[in-house]
Amino acid sequence: MITNQWRAIAQDIIYVICGVLFCGFALKGFLIPNHFFDGGVTGIALLIHEIYNFNIAYVIVLANLPLIVMGAFQVNAKFAWKTLGCVILLGICLLYVPYPPITSDKLLVSIFGGVFMGLGVGLSMRGGCALDGIEVLALYTLKRSSFTISEIILGINIVIFLIAAIHLGLPTALYSILTYYTASRTISFVIEGLEEYTAVNIISSKSVVIKDRLVNEMGKGITVYKGERGFLQGSFDVSHPVDIVFTVVTRFEVRRLKSLVRDIDPQAFVYTNTIKEVAGGVLKKRAREH
Repeated sequence: MITNQWRAIAQDIIYVICGVLFCGFALKGFLIPNHFFDGGVTGIALLIHEIYNFNIAYVIVLANLPLIVMGAFQVNAKFAWKTLGCVILLGICLLYVPYPPITSDKLLVSIFGGVFMGLGVGLSMRGGCALDGIEVLALYTLKRSSFTISEIILGINIVIFLIAAIHLGLPTALYSILTYYTASRTISFVIEGLEEYTAVNIISSKSVVIKDRLVNEMGKGITVYKGERGFLQGSFDVSHPVDIVFTVVTRFEVRRLKSLVRDIDPQAFVYTNTIKEVAGGVLKKRAREH
């Protein structure tokens, strides 16, 4: 047990250090030399740096401090302390690590600046903390408004990019939106990984064969719901009992599963939906997240 705990702590530290280094590389190698922005608190810090010429290392730490305090109440104290250490480490990295400017090509800066920023933020989240506290602010606002977290984050970022457009021009703001989008997609990839899970529900008159092949051929765990099928127009009072088969697969296995079901029953009704997080059951163990 103690060995597993130390292994988990070491893994978190590696994630955080790698995340900080990637973020520092994105900022000093791509975004800052080309006056580009990102969304969230990092975007606010970059905007203050560009307008008032304050040192970005200090601005990022100070901009995150209120949200770290808020995170202690919204999440927990452990998360807040880990995030504080992570943000301070990023500030030190920006002060002392001599990252060289990589390119001045605007498209390359937008794409690869976003990719490395997303890698950094995603890895720090896997380590149990946050290099950008915008989600904490959104969570705080969520409890005091009727907006969703996504709408709140979108609204904050719209304000950031509008200010950037006014002070630094529309082209820079548009390229920065591309940076933010690339970073967001990379964060999702880092957190969810290649094995993003998909829930599959199958309704078929040949459910016995389908269940057998799912378990014995694909090695999947299944859950069976008891339902009824029928209720058609013109014969609404006619129905039949049916097993509704539920299973969870990776997105790479969806096509194979659908092909298997189609071979057994071309008339089977199959519907899927994406699962953001899974644990337990007969699933392959994934990387630890906070």
